[in-house]
Amino acid sequence: MDQPLLNRLSVWGCCSCSTLKAWLPILTWLPRYKLKWLQMDLLAGLTVGLTTVPQALAYAEVAGLPVQYGLYSAFMGGFIYTLLGTSKDVTLGPTAIMSLLCFSVVGGQPHRAVLLSLLCGLIQAGMALLRLGFLLDFISFPVIKGFTCAAAVTIGFGQVKNILGLQGVPHEFFLEVYYTFYKIPEARTGDVVLGLLCLAVLIMLLFMKESLGAEGAPTCPAVARKLVWTVATVRNALVVVASSFVAFSWNAYGHPVFTVTGETSRGLPPFRPPPTSDTTANGTVVSFGEIVEDFGGALAVIPFMGLLESIAIAKAFASQNDYRIDANQELLAIGVTNIMGSFVSAYPVTGSFGRTAVNSQTGVCTPAGGIVTSVVVLLSLAFLMPAFYYIPKASLAAVIICAVAPMVDYRVIAKMWKIRSAVRHCGRCGCIWSPAALQHGKTTNEACPPKSVVLDCHHVSVIDYTVISELSDLLRQFRLREVRLVFCRLELSVLEVLLAADLQGFSYKDSVEAALQSESASLNTDQ
Repeated sequence: MDQPLLNRLSVWGCCSCSTLKAWLPILTWLPRYKLKWLQMDLLAGLTVGLTTVPQALAYAEVAGLPVQYGLYSAFMGGFIYTLLGTSKDVTLGPTAIMSLLCFSVVGGQPHRAVLLSLLCGLIQAGMALLRLGFLLDFISFPVIKGFTCAAAVTIGFGQVKNILGLQGVPHEFFLEVYYTFYKIPEARTGDVVLGLLCLAVLIMLLFMKESLGAEGAPTCPAVARKLVWTVATVRNALVVVASSFVAFSWNAYGHPVFTVTGETSRGLPPFRPPPTSDTTANGTVVSFGEIVEDFGGALAVIPFMGLLESIAIAKAFASQNDYRIDANQELLAIGVTNIMGSFVSAYPVTGSFGRTAVNSQTGVCTPAGGIVTSVVVLLSLAFLMPAFYYIPKASLAAVIICAVAPMVDYRVIAKMWKIRSAVRHCGRCGCIWSPAALQHGKTTNEACPPKSVVLDCHHVSVIDYTVISELSDLLRQFRLREVRLVFCRLELSVLEVLLAADLQGFSYKDSVEAALQSESASLNTDQ
């Protein structure tokens, strides 16, 4: 065989191997898997699993579905993401926002929710194959924050009726607000007491966990700190289990003072294709085309919001833990998860910020931790469904309220207003915006980054909060790599905005020459 042919075969083999690794990221980390990683992945997966089960039950309530559908939606992501995901931290499953969006479209109809999962997955996987991940960079930070804050308020207030034990409250937000207050005299004492007690315990445990890492926190033995952290991390599971025992005890003595979840389907869901038609209450068969027509614009909004939520989480933790993700591969992972999830009666899922944070803090090393989480969910479906009968709805409502409360970020609103006050005096056109900032950020991940970077901003006349957010992350990435970033030739209006933002590590010079001289002197001093 001649040498040119051998060279071509060699090149083809390398390309095919790299392509296969790009489509199946597991092939990158699995060959170098270590025993120490297995221990950490087992611990993280178990911890996240104990968080996932009560949250999945609660989010099914938000979606207006029987609680078992939350668990049906919670296990497929762990298996699929282990094969296709590029973030070690991200966990896929039901979330508050996706549950709310699902309810707004399907109105609590399980068959339609499952079909919606299939269609969302096909759209998301299609976007991945078309390499459309870059489109997510065009969604501004204020838009995302506005949506998540509004969703958190809607979801959180929607659970007040369960804390109070009220029945017959409409789901439309304004009517829900009116009738919740109107029906307060009908509140059940048992639900109110239990709901408020669950809220108090969850908040107390959350503050205990946050105080462990706060400055000036009292010193205590490592074992005690680990115990507090563990109890606080699985606080949702502990609260739900404890309240279920309380409800069971009262029911056993003939005093059903709590509104409980009630009868649920037992066992694992059957593996079958999602339904392509539906039957109304009066027996009319609704065709696939009619269902899709009813979904309408939601088939654009829900898949896109799912991608946006998950990739934003993946990018945040990739930046925090110093690794890179592939946005298009993340799209594929979410899309395949929703497609396969529809075969086990799941509704649309995406990345969960809360559970991803738990995964990261527990020290997960690879996406394999998701397999352990999925096994925990499957075991719950197989053996614990009868016990879910006694879960009080007030305790699930408390779990949801505490989960969505951090999404109402009032501090960022004040910061946006402060920055906007400094932008508004500038009348010239032109701006630096998120995709540009992201592109600058990508240059910091090269194998041999420079020791210093000077950014000439002479043609930048307007910036907004999205750019401020990206620049803050960019400066942090530069600090991690011990690279200095210096801004120069900023217009006065832009400089005022950057100073108002109070960016950590912000450095400014009047001219490119002054910046270069300053950095050259700093490098010589360091050497």
